[in-house]
Amino acid sequence: MNAIGQTALISLVSHIIFMYLAWKLITCINFAPLIRKGREKEAQILLLFIAIVIGTGVSNFFLQVLQWSKDLVYLF
Repeated sequence: MNAIGQTALISLVSHIIFMYLAWKLITCINFAPLIRKGREKEAQILLLFIAIVIGTGVSNFFLQVLQWSKDLVYLF
């Protein structure tokens, strides 16, 4: 039971960190020429959703590699 809680906590923290990093990286890109006037708020929400998708994908990859490295013990 304790291992399940640790895995859940690591997953939660990992997702939040990678979403934050994705948001920071996306905000560095100048999207102003692509956004219509009066649609700035919608564009920010879209960029937030894109950051969530990218962050979650990178976090899942990181967590899978972590799990695979733990499972290598069972190979031998």
